[in-house]
Parts: sequence; C-alpha cells; structure tokens
Amino acid sequence: MKHQTLDQLQTVARIEPLAPFSVMTRNERIARWAELLEQNPERCLGALTGTEHLRPEARAIARGEGSALAIAFEDPILRASGLGDDTYGEAKRFFELSDWQLHDIVCDCHVGATMKARWAAARVRATISGNRLFAFLRRCLMR
Repeated sequence: MKHQTLDQLQTVARIEPLAPFSVMTRNERIARWAELLEQNPERCLGALTGTEHLRPEARAIARGEGSALAIAFEDPILRASGLGDDTYGEAKRFFELSDWQLHDIVCDCHVGATMKARWAAARVRATISGNRLFAFLRRCLMR
C-alpha cells in the first residue's frame, strides 16, 4: 500500500467526507488513538529505532510498518480530522506532542523492536493525563 496525503490524493480524485464531523480537540484526538490501540491490546507493534538520536529532519520522516503511528493513520476519522500520514513528524504535529512525549510512545529504547498495543495505548493516554511529575523530573535532568 502506498501512503499518500489528502493533498496528493486530491490531484487524482475528488475527496469528500462521508459525513460531517466536529473538530476534535487535542485530547479527543489522543484519546481516539489510544482507543484504536486498545481494540487489539495484544497486537504486536513495531517500534521506531533511536528517535532521540536522529537529526530533526530524519526524525520528522521516520515511520514504521505496523507501528503505533500506522495504527493511527489507518483510522478514517483521524485522517479526516487532518492526520496526513504515519510519520513521526506528522504525528507530533497532529497530536500536538513534544519530541519527548512521542519518543516515549514509539521508540525502541523502552521496549525493544516490538511492543504490545496495550503498552502503547497506556503511553498515549499518559499524554492526556499529563504525567506532570515525570515531565518535571525529565526537564530537570535534561538541564
């Protein structure tokens, strides 16, 4: 399957939404992503390799077949809401995540080459609850 953005598809076809929808808030988009992952909690997902070590340009285009990012992009509701592709940079923009938040969800340094979807869903949900203590400690350590 070739992944294309809505803009790319519109050059060859007229695309119209199936039904009207309301604009989703950041938390609604993130919750939707977590719900998608929770639909098959034992599913084995691919992790992205060393996202914290990649140059920003390479990190932005990083993607992986069968990753948590690919699960989000498979969803027609998230795509209709503006998710353009399954790259790290697009997920960062669409879900309004920091590099550290997205790294925490998709990077292999936490789990190895693969992870269970339920694990990824818990990490996604943590971005909504705003695990503030962990974020504070990370900021202190990074100074």
